[in-house]
Amino acid sequence: MKTFAEVLDSADELAPEDQESLIAVLEKRLAERRREELIAAVAFARDEFKSGHCRPATSKQILKRILA
Repeated sequence: MKTFAEVLDSADELAPEDQESLIAVLEKRLAERRREELIAAVAFARDEFKSGHCRPATSKQILKRILA
């Protein structure tokens, strides 16, 4: 596996158009990864709620508990 510095050096060798394409691809991949993480977090939260491990609360109630 290449180090981060090696990857940066390789990217520097690309033509400007290819660098822009690389950036676009990486941004899309990061967005997809974040989307998948969010979907997993929502699924986990729904399972927790269904199993009775949490209960509905207003934002005011949550902040009150956090700041207490």
